[in-house]
Amino acid sequence: MKALSITSIGISAILASSHAFAAVPTLESIQKEWAHCQYQVQDSDEQEQCLEVAIMHTSQAMHINPSNPELMVWMAINKASLAGAKGGLGALPLVKESKALLEKVIDSAPKTLDGSAFTSLGSLYYKVPGWPLGFGDDEKAEEMLKKALEINPNGIDPNYFYGDFLAEEGRKSEAIRYLTKAQQAAPRPGRPLADQGRQQEIAKRLKSLQ
Repeated sequence: MKALSITSIGISAILASSHAFAAVPTLESIQKEWAHCQYQVQDSDEQEQCLEVAIMHTSQAMHINPSNPELMVWMAINKASLAGAKGGLGALPLVKESKALLEKVIDSAPKTLDGSAFTSLGSLYYKVPGWPLGFGDDEKAEEMLKKALEINPNGIDPNYFYGDFLAEEGRKSEAIRYLTKAQQAAPRPGRPLADQGRQQEIAKRLKSLQ
């Protein structure tokens, strides 16, 4: 795991972010913070720092409401995103923690956030290395992503991730169909930055299949 380089800019960003969350973070503020970290912070070290702070804020919210499945999903998303930012074997504990949270939501409240736990878990299954290093499994990935689509057939995320999975599998025509459907998804209320960032990812993926 690479050491974090705490620059003066990074410290300022953390302090400013912490000040913004003087009150208990809400689901909406957690979603907005993730989108900022994921799509607006370009420097890799600063992105890690940003996601670490996002996890801290999600922990604060979960301390008040530990059984809230929506917060569990977002803690899992933040941990998985941090794992992606870190990369390497040192990220595996984070994705395992994310997996455990998502499985807990699926067991207790599977339709939370339009089935987002299935979407996120499915994406982990096809992105994480397989045994013996990780738990990656393409069959389980497809199973989870199809369940997400059953719950939210027109959503941008389930269609994007299933399309991305199909592209990874070499199933080009199917991938284009689902990615195109993701591109046509209705905007999500209160999440313009996340939608903009996802649409850029969709366009990039579609271009790679041309």
